[in-house]
Amino acid sequence: YVHWGPTSQDIIDTGLMLRLRQAIALIQADVATTLTALKTLAEDHTATPMAGRTYGQQAAPTSFGAVVASWGWPLIKAHKTLDTLSFPVSLSGAVGTATALGPRPDTLRASVAKALNLDDLNRSWHTDRTPVTDIAQACTDLCTGLAKLGEDLVAMAQSDVGEVQLGSSGASSTMPQKQNPIVPSALIALARTVKGLNTVLQDAAIHRFQRDGAAWFTEWMVLPQIVLGAATAAKQAAALIPNVTPNTGRMLETLTKDGLLFAEALSFALAEQMPRPDAQAAIKALATEVRATGTPMTTLAKNRWPDLPAGLFEPAQSLGTAPAEARAFVAAVAAL
Repeated sequence: YVHWGPTSQDIIDTGLMLRLRQAIALIQADVATTLTALKTLAEDHTATPMAGRTYGQQAAPTSFGAVVASWGWPLIKAHKTLDTLSFPVSLSGAVGTATALGPRPDTLRASVAKALNLDDLNRSWHTDRTPVTDIAQACTDLCTGLAKLGEDLVAMAQSDVGEVQLGSSGASSTMPQKQNPIVPSALIALARTVKGLNTVLQDAAIHRFQRDGAAWFTEWMVLPQIVLGAATAAKQAAALIPNVTPNTGRMLETLTKDGLLFAEALSFALAEQMPRPDAQAAIKALATEVRATGTPMTTLAKNRWPDLPAGLFEPAQSLGTAPAEARAFVAAVAAL
């Protein structure tokens, strides 16, 4: 009787939505765990100063809390998106007309949807694959957000940077001194794979006529890997983040060692005493002198311009909106 009117695609798509609903719930739970851990990190290090980096270069001060917030905002959006996904029942017959489903197919479909706790789109979606592609896109966006976190942690855990520790995992098989960033690397690899598979799925969403075997079969081959990839990434991140520990001493050392990260602040302070182009030229010359002599910029600047504003080179006073950004993220997670 399951096949009394419904076509194979109705049965398989409905079963798929039941399984996807369970999978997405598990993924959401792991994302929530990760967000809770990120909230703790951001709250504890709202104003912990560190070097901000652009183009891979040390640029200007920020706070570790603000960096953590930059990891977390995409995950908040992903969590909310996962919460709004639709999991519809499929019950519309061979060509989507529900001809063999009795005199009130709409009532029958609504009853089946209610019994299975699925959504009812009030139409056939055999060739409209947006319920599937929406889920796949949400999984892809989640993996992209987790990969950003992974990229930063790989870089920050480098031996010559050493600004974070990732816990006890990642030992090398032959070099006992190493602590490899295995989980962050996995997050990056998973995102690359999921993004590639999602491209295939989006192309397979183009169905010919009322049903399309080749497009549908392609979906079968890539959708499970997209969802499993997102689930694996979410689970790995949930285990990783509670063990991430910032090396605040190394962060401060990097930030202050030659004073160059205060160059922007110094140029704006000098722009109050001279034309802006002159201030920029003076700071460029000063930076060259720092690199040539090894004398910190802060020392050279104080000797050259003794009336500079108090606290100009204090890390805690150079964070701009970074602490506020960290606090806003903490509040956003608390509101979820």
